[in-house]
Amino acid sequence: MALQLRTVSVKRLPEVVSKEQEWAFLEELKSCLHVDRPRIVLNCANVRAFDRSSLRLLLCCLEEAMKRNGDVRLAGVPASARVVLESAGFDRLFRVFDTEAEAVKSFQRHAVFSASEASLPSVLIQASENAA
Repeated sequence: MALQLRTVSVKRLPEVVSKEQEWAFLEELKSCLHVDRPRIVLNCANVRAFDRSSLRLLLCCLEEAMKRNGDVRLAGVPASARVVLESAGFDRLFRVFDTEAEAVKSFQRHAVFSASEASLPSVLIQASENAA
């Protein structure tokens, strides 16, 4: 059985998020959302500290992905910015990875795990039929 790996989109967050940048970023993100179950990695390497605008942008990205049964993961979050994420409780909403590559691979591992889980019940049914 061949597994189909889905595309993972990677976007780089701006260092500072103004209203105009937030709108432009969300418009750019829409191009990634035209698929079923979008998988998005937001590279946060440029972010020095999260402020109210950048946290709102993260939530908007997550909301748009979740509307389509997708997910957003964060990568490359500097230590100073990670403290803000944790104090705001965002570490419970997002999976955070040290590198972009790790975040992308996490989606692929999940797809392989889900596919193997999906085949598990039929294996159990066949085993129970053989035992009878």
